[in-house]
Amino acid sequence: MDRFLALIRNKYFLAGIAFTVWMCFFDRNDLATQYSYQHQKSNLEKEKAFYEKENQNIIETIADIRSDQKEVQRIAREKYKMKKENEDVYVVTEVEPLEK
Repeated sequence: MDRFLALIRNKYFLAGIAFTVWMCFFDRNDLATQYSYQHQKSNLEKEKAFYEKENQNIIETIADIRSDQKEVQRIAREKYKMKKENEDVYVVTEVEPLEK
């Protein structure tokens, strides 16, 4: 018991505990803030990967359009619902089943 009281009365031990508590809970860069920053960082990295993939798809599409006239027609028909004269266009969409 005397050893415990001596440890509590030690000014270096108290300063170390106070410093640790301050850095973990009261500092501008405390643990909760660091966790929040890491969460935001991971979300931004996922968004970056998504947009890089989309950018690559667009670049490939542009290259296809420049080299093939049939690709231009395909994109015009699929994305913009364009059609030739005397032609009917039917749009088929998939419906996801409801989960019970």
